[in-house]
Amino acid sequence: MLDDTTVTAYLDRISAQRPAQADLESLRTLQMRHLLSVPFENLGYHLGEEIHMDERVVDKVVRERRGGGCYEVNPALSFLLESLGYDVSLMPGRVWIEGKLTAPLCHLALKLRVDGRSWLVDVGFGRNSRYPLCLGAEEVQADPHGRFQVSAANDGGFDVRANGTLQYRVYDVPCRVSDFGPTLWWYRTAPDSPFLQNLFCSLPTENGRVTLKEDQLTHIVGGKRESRRLAGDEEIREAYDKCFGIRLERLPVKAAGGTTVPMSFD
Repeated sequence: MLDDTTVTAYLDRISAQRPAQADLESLRTLQMRHLLSVPFENLGYHLGEEIHMDERVVDKVVRERRGGGCYEVNPALSFLLESLGYDVSLMPGRVWIEGKLTAPLCHLALKLRVDGRSWLVDVGFGRNSRYPLCLGAEEVQADPHGRFQVSAANDGGFDVRANGTLQYRVYDVPCRVSDFGPTLWWYRTAPDSPFLQNLFCSLPTENGRVTLKEDQLTHIVGGKRESRRLAGDEEIREAYDKCFGIRLERLPVKAAGGTTVPMSFD
């Protein structure tokens, strides 16, 4: 549970007002503001930083004004939501990559019980819905980021689709942050880890998205894409600052070896 000063600082970080009550409308606003403020990024994997899943990740998001992967930004958001009175639990998941599911615990999302229903909240995937998705509702759920569907899978999980494309599968089973420790170790050390084979920072905007992958900066505005290669370290450093609010003393250097795993943000 975060103290009141930290809650206030977190809300300031994402430009959100403190909700009067822990209801669905406030949850929608908090998820939207988090997505539009906190980048989905893996810079720490290439800077040699420790990756924390406990409350230390709140310092990274709030005080260092950084983002992170699902193991970081979703736990960070869970600490905020719990402190605001929401009923939050973790959901382990598996990611669909090139038509196959990854191993268990390769993704971490959140489940919230609000107004008598269960909602999937995820700010750490790259192609997230802007608003919570209702679990158990088979119909397509329209969202500013696309048409999403959460459908029951044959192994008891829930498949999440965006515009008809499978994204990941989550499971409504009890788990703790510490359960993800071995998979985090794999992400940080395995030659074929997608977090080592890709260097990225991505943030949705009101009407599009901005993404920096190594030295390739891409802006999507209203469906129109513009992409260019940045000329040198200083321009890359400026892009991190201007586009994502991240000020780096040194630039990340992509880990060597292996084959790049496809990752899509749009």
